[in-house]
Amino acid sequence: MTRTTRVQELFDLKGQVALVTGGSRGLGLQMAEALGEAGAKIMLSSRKAADLEAAVAHLQDRGIDARWIAADAADEAQARGVVHQTLERLGQIDILVNNAGATWGAPAEDYPVAAWDKVMNLNIRSLFVMSQEAARQSMIPRRAGRIINVASIAGLGGNPAAMQTIAYNTSKGAAVNFTRALAGEWGRYGITVNALAPGFFPSKMSQGLLDAMGADNMAAHAPLNRLGDAEDLKGAVLLFASRAGKHITGQILAVDGGVSALVGG
Repeated sequence: MTRTTRVQELFDLKGQVALVTGGSRGLGLQMAEALGEAGAKIMLSSRKAADLEAAVAHLQDRGIDARWIAADAADEAQARGVVHQTLERLGQIDILVNNAGATWGAPAEDYPVAAWDKVMNLNIRSLFVMSQEAARQSMIPRRAGRIINVASIAGLGGNPAAMQTIAYNTSKGAAVNFTRALAGEWGRYGITVNALAPGFFPSKMSQGLLDAMGADNMAAHAPLNRLGDAEDLKGAVLLFASRAGKHITGQILAVDGGVSALVGG
């Protein structure tokens, strides 16, 4: 009988390098923690050095090999620079987690074009730039790679009236189809491209909405009657990053307590 890989080995990331943008807190740090605990070396990137220092210290306290680069992923030159610096310092990029994101709230009829551009540049253009550079410099030559984009259930449908975030929703919808299109194009290079679509998790970005709508009220709209927590993305990101997910590409996984399964979610 042919020997199959043990399940623990399928999820083992030892010897691999993961670059996580927006990795200094919240969902990005949660995913970095999961990848590091599975054995990957971690490079975190976000705009603020102080936040990154604290995040790396947190990971190192858990026995994870981690370091950081401060950069604005919305700036093309800085985004490409993060890839170059990661390769200089760690030699390769096996896993890219495109998590950096922003939102801006205003009624669509009054929405500033400058705010639209700020959100779109970070939430979707940076995904393209980071993915392109990581693929060109590391993944395509090595014929292997995992790209994981962080979309949102806000990109799977329209907006309730209380959520005046037209650019955010649009950018996350773009991230969904960017993932599908890139998966179709880069499969021939051995690169998988998938996306996570989180629901509501307590975070700095979501705090205003949670305050306005009430965390308990928002949790009550989910079939599981809860918000996401500090563990709920770990298994999902590890599946997409590891050999366990080697035959999965172009997929969008909602991690939302079941909200997106409801008609009119």
